[in-house]
Amino acid sequence: MHSSSVPPRQVKIGDAAAFAGSTPRAIRHYHEIGLLPEPERGGDDRRRYGYEDMIRLLWIRRMADAGIALDDIRDAFTDGLASGGTDSGDGIGTILERLAETLAGQEAELRRQRTAVQRMRTEGSRMGLLSDLVTERLKSLPEGSLHQADLDSLLVTERIFGPLGAAVQATRFVVLATHPALRKDSDRIDAAEEALDDSVAVDDPRVAQVAVERHAFESALQAVIEESGLGMDDDALCDAWDTVHSATADLSSGRREAGSMSAFEAVGKMPYDFSPARLRCMELAEELSAQDSSAT
Repeated sequence: MHSSSVPPRQVKIGDAAAFAGSTPRAIRHYHEIGLLPEPERGGDDRRRYGYEDMIRLLWIRRMADAGIALDDIRDAFTDGLASGGTDSGDGIGTILERLAETLAGQEAELRRQRTAVQRMRTEGSRMGLLSDLVTERLKSLPEGSLHQADLDSLLVTERIFGPLGAAVQATRFVVLATHPALRKDSDRIDAAEEALDDSVAVDDPRVAQVAVERHAFESALQAVIEESGLGMDDDALCDAWDTVHSATADLSSGRREAGSMSAFEAVGKMPYDFSPARLRCMELAEELSAQDSSAT
């Protein structure tokens, strides 16, 4: 007769699960996928788990907690047994090496996400969404000098043209923020363009008038940018400026470079609410700019 203090030679599935920190359902799943061999059943037709079964369950539990997939654990056990060993041998070593690489990638991504969150907390939720290259060009501006629409525009530009393109556009907002008269003209012309809604015909005289005002303003703004030298001391920014300007010129014509997203295509993907009259206004303003370029 055994003393009550002597451990049992075999236990039922519930006790096995409790000891291993698992569940009966999980153990049954291990049986189904070939991860844990089916044990013998007792006289009551219930599974009985011995010492080796418990060791296997503890292995499975610890490896699963480390992030190793059940299929990989099963393959490692299979490889170990096939090579005559009693454990996973080199199979686990290979799996652990692969898992370490995966975790390193996840760790790097987590650091990137934490950095992004910290930037948004430091710079503000909208400013922090932009790349370092863009925010660096805006940091010197007085608080409140940028409009919300400015930051939204930079976010869209960065998505289409990348950080360099957005950095070029940031130069525009730096000048507007530091030249109140230009900002006032910009706001006035923006409002005039927004007024060219669907109720305005494309041949309405206001369309051409606003186009003339837009052209005159952009010429004045560009002159200030060139005089200040903001952003044009870097060859990459100069190239980005040419790219943005060229793509903007293609807005109404729909021209595009192979493999790239043109401004026209971007408008088709972004829900801009440009009326036919406003698009015609933009086209006329660009034609005026082209005439100036050809004249010089």
